[in-house]
Amino acid sequence: MAGSPSELPGSEDDGTLNGLNSSAQLPTLVAVPRLRFVVEREAGKATARTVDVEGERIRIGSHPSNELVLSDRRVSRFHCVLSLEAGAWRVTDSGALNGTILRGVRVRDAFLPPEDCEVVLGDSTLRIAQLRPEKVRFVPDLARFGELHGSGIAMREVFSLLDRVAGSDATVLVHGESGTGKELVAHEIVRRSARSRGPLITIDCSSISPTLIESELFGHARGAFTGADRVRVGAFEAAHRGTIFLDEIGEMPIEMQPKLLRALEAREIRRAGENEVRKVDVRVIAATNRNLEREVNRGTFREDLYFRLSVFMVRLPPLRERVDDIPELVSAFLERMGAGDAQRLFTPEVYSELKRHEWPGNVRELRNYVERAIVLQDVGSSPAAGPARPPNEAGPAAPADDPTLTTPFKTAKERLVAQFERTYLERLMAAAGGNVSLASRMAKLDRMHLHRLLQRHSIGREAEAPMGALDD
Repeated sequence: MAGSPSELPGSEDDGTLNGLNSSAQLPTLVAVPRLRFVVEREAGKATARTVDVEGERIRIGSHPSNELVLSDRRVSRFHCVLSLEAGAWRVTDSGALNGTILRGVRVRDAFLPPEDCEVVLGDSTLRIAQLRPEKVRFVPDLARFGELHGSGIAMREVFSLLDRVAGSDATVLVHGESGTGKELVAHEIVRRSARSRGPLITIDCSSISPTLIESELFGHARGAFTGADRVRVGAFEAAHRGTIFLDEIGEMPIEMQPKLLRALEAREIRRAGENEVRKVDVRVIAATNRNLEREVNRGTFREDLYFRLSVFMVRLPPLRERVDDIPELVSAFLERMGAGDAQRLFTPEVYSELKRHEWPGNVRELRNYVERAIVLQDVGSSPAAGPARPPNEAGPAAPADDPTLTTPFKTAKERLVAQFERTYLERLMAAAGGNVSLASRMAKLDRMHLHRLLQRHSIGREAEAPMGALDD
């Protein structure tokens, strides 16, 4: 299973591997997952093409940059992505025009069954099977990158990539949900780069009016437009010999993207209202919470700009996918806030509860939660009671017909949905006699999705064998 230490394929002595895992100074050895794709039909024609692909993230589409390329006009450039999460393969449609069909059902996001399965993309049919890993990779022992912390395999791999990228001058695209630490990544890359003494200019592409973004990036001459009563130096000029950080690049207006592409390729800009071309020496780091491959399919983001930005792509996993890092993150927050004595509030029971929370706000939400816990203690809350529960678990929800108006709409809605989910799942499992497979059929839910819901609400279920690797 990828993402966790594994034995070397065919090795009779696992002592070396166990020694690697037990050492705090040596890297961890991790098996590289492998899938076999049998293309049974491509562009409407029968075929028998077999492709074995390794990795934890496999893109499928008609564009040559995908790990599996299909010559089918009805297959989108970036059609779908297979990603390995906690031992289960997940298929995510990238906004493909003709959809992703799993077992006869069009899906946007679903877990593949453990056995061989069929997936239809456009006029092509694939049969997917797991194979035993043949290779392993070393994951360095890097448990932090500046202010980012995490000793799990996923974050250590991110830190290893960032550590190598920071010293170069290459363009970096950081992808992650809101609150995962994209801006911290940008600042730490700059701090470790040769441009650390140069300027760092941040542009939030989501907060600037489309009519003003050109002026913000490239500047303008006096009289270039109504209200331009003075010369303005844009962000690219201001960042000369330094770094420009383009936050939420996915919000960049489509009509502005060709000008940004030219600036990235030629490293030259032209102020609005001027003909003079000015050379700039800048490193570009961009970040987004959008799936840019999906935006390329939709035509809202230029394909050439996407590839120009993603020289190095760094993906930050959401907190819900690395809950084992929560104790380490809490300790780091307490130390940073100078409240180490508050560690006693976070008992094993509290950590268990925190790991069950979905954390839609990711690490930022966890940091805010820790800060609230410290403040509540300072104002006299009982340490024995532990800190206030996460937002979605802050006590019983108000009745649907009598909502508490002091509670934000989003929070109240989330509580009611969580209450409904738990009640429904408890009744469902009781009716199915604790059999998850039967319950998934009764509720018409994907079995892996049902497993996640049951785990989220701590509802008992029958023990089932995890999804394992298939023989070659």
